[in-house]
Amino acid sequence: MASGTALVYDEEMTTHKLLWSDPVCDIEVPERLSSSYEQLKCYHLVERCVHVPAREGSEEEILLVHSSEHLEMAKSTQTMNEKELKRVSGNYDAFFFHPNTYRCARLAVGATLQLVDAVMTGKVCNGMALVRPPGHHSQKNAANGFCLFNNVAIAAEYAKLKYGLQRILIVDWDVHHGQGTQYIFEEDPSVLYFSWHRYEHQEFWPSLKESDYDAVGLGRGEGFNINLPWNKVGMGNSDYLAAFFHVLLPMAFEFDPELVLVSSGYDSGIGDPEGQMNATPEVFGHLTHFLMQLANGKLCVVLEGGYHLKSLSESVCMTVKTLLGDPVPQITGEMAPCLSAIESIQNVRAAHKPYWRWLMYEDTSVLQNLSTKSHPLKNAHPNPLTDPGSKMTNDDESVKVERFLELHMKNILFPVPPIKTATTADSKGSAHLLPVPVHLVKEMDKTEIKALVSGFYADLVKEDKILHSLGNMLAVLDKILKKEVCSGIAESPTAAVSVAVALRRSVQFGFQRVLCIFVGDMQIIPNTEDGKILMIHICENEQSGKTSSKHCISLNWKEDAEGNDFFSALLGFILPVAYSYQPNLTVIAIGPNRSLGIRGISLLFALLQGLAESRIFAVMEDTEMNLMQSVAKALVGASTPDFGVYVPPTQEKITKIKILWAQPGSQGEPAAGSSPGGAGTPGRWVLRSRQGGRCRAGRSCAALRGAISTCIFSPASPRSRVAPQPLRRWLMSPEKSQSGKASGGVPR
Repeated sequence: MASGTALVYDEEMTTHKLLWSDPVCDIEVPERLSSSYEQLKCYHLVERCVHVPAREGSEEEILLVHSSEHLEMAKSTQTMNEKELKRVSGNYDAFFFHPNTYRCARLAVGATLQLVDAVMTGKVCNGMALVRPPGHHSQKNAANGFCLFNNVAIAAEYAKLKYGLQRILIVDWDVHHGQGTQYIFEEDPSVLYFSWHRYEHQEFWPSLKESDYDAVGLGRGEGFNINLPWNKVGMGNSDYLAAFFHVLLPMAFEFDPELVLVSSGYDSGIGDPEGQMNATPEVFGHLTHFLMQLANGKLCVVLEGGYHLKSLSESVCMTVKTLLGDPVPQITGEMAPCLSAIESIQNVRAAHKPYWRWLMYEDTSVLQNLSTKSHPLKNAHPNPLTDPGSKMTNDDESVKVERFLELHMKNILFPVPPIKTATTADSKGSAHLLPVPVHLVKEMDKTEIKALVSGFYADLVKEDKILHSLGNMLAVLDKILKKEVCSGIAESPTAAVSVAVALRRSVQFGFQRVLCIFVGDMQIIPNTEDGKILMIHICENEQSGKTSSKHCISLNWKEDAEGNDFFSALLGFILPVAYSYQPNLTVIAIGPNRSLGIRGISLLFALLQGLAESRIFAVMEDTEMNLMQSVAKALVGASTPDFGVYVPPTQEKITKIKILWAQPGSQGEPAAGSSPGGAGTPGRWVLRSRQGGRCRAGRSCAALRGAISTCIFSPASPRSRVAPQPLRRWLMSPEKSQSGKASGGVPR
């Protein structure tokens, strides 16, 4: 079984550099590579990775994508002087040649292919290639946007040819549209290409109509090209997560790729002069975590853009830490997507409805009167890269972002518990059948158990069987609460009782936001009224006397017998609610008469590990060994669980999710400019944008509900973490609070 994370890096790729003055190209510097590698060393990540040497890509490999004319042109630059290099560079949009550019570009191709080989042969599970020059803009016969050879596109063709792959997913989270990759694969149904990018209604580079949401592919490739255009700057963590929950992940699970390639541009992160977005580095860890659940974990991340060195290097480190299996840091910021992001998501879903089964029952239609088009976007700011008067302001802002990130990373990073997953030895000895990394802990002392339990469930202290079970359970839970263990598993003869005790213990310990998901019949309903516990109860039928409330949500769901249809409930409801709530502990209990099979439960555990710094406590009632082994594998990261055959949700189940969003007490709409909600009301799932209840076009969010399916809204939690003061000052700076149009559309 594959394990380990590859890192491919060759210092020679830093020799590609600009030899003359060019305000368009001067941000593509060698330090982009070297600073990223140095930051990886600072976090001691390099020594934890499997070193894979780079090599030159062969001419035959480059010709898998590019024309012989393009290859010969690139080769010819090796002997040119500076004047000749400048002349040839002028033939292309935003590109520069150096005498060693051809060699570096071949190394970038070869490094990417080395990573693919390492992953596909099982030498490693996943990995990252730090390469220059980048690739996603380069086309069959042209260099473009700092890119000479399309590294990721060549890798996809190489993997299809060498390993016989029939389904490859390319995720491009660079802030610029990878039009080169789109052109190469737009007629190819074997490659699903997803790109989000700054667009601003075609005003931002590369300013192409085919970068919009309605460019879905051509011919046999229709439906396999996904463009999510950002029509304003300032997109943040919640916008990126909403795009994954409501567009990319449903499509990716239905597509079922055999390999995932990431065009990993970090100019979509905070502080980047090109992207002007507000996403903080940890979000890339969360996105990486989700992609690791696809293709049996076969994931290759390849560097593209990123021009604020601190933002770039920290984001690279968050990506690699996640690939290595470290717990993902708690995400920061308000978990509500902005109205413009919601509109773009809606239009992508509407454009792709004819091609995807998961959308067949969605009541979706294209929105024409977009909020960002209501007032013409004016070029109110000078170009910071070409206007001498604004250059100092741009440099000052870069320093502020660097200082913010220094503080921010100290706030979100935490010591990784020495033990990944723990359980207790039980009378049946089943713990010894779990994966080797699962640590065994001793049962808690019976006297201590009685003292803990008697305060709130006095009647339990008389039953030895229950006390023994609680002793096992509390021994594991306390290890998690003390952060000595990341996650844990406990067996119980009565899961509902154990969960009730575990929740009380967690709150007593000081955990203020505990998410509890209970699968099966639940005999005891924990007290959730103080807002410290959010309960999601998944059962086949609504249990007598139990209805959804502000803090206790009932999801009636029976898994499809033909395959796994739980994806839609998890991505369309549970994950948005959970990320909105931002728990500091997740408890998942499996009770009697469960309505989910092993694959649905495995999916639940796998995707929820992005929350609460991966602190998950599993309570399982007299369950079969196969389920416990699958859960243990998901928690220790031993392998990607088998989620089963994707089955689209029925119309009835889609309706159930919409009803949950529409229930009184489960959603609301604040007045424009109001806060997300009152303290102590974490269950009030607010359907609204970050701009408040009214968009700049004067329409309320409620007016959009007829056109936008309610389940695409990511909820806003009243207890969502608020960004630290430096970030809020950054977010609220005058440059960011204008109409959404940033300075210029400089080609990158």
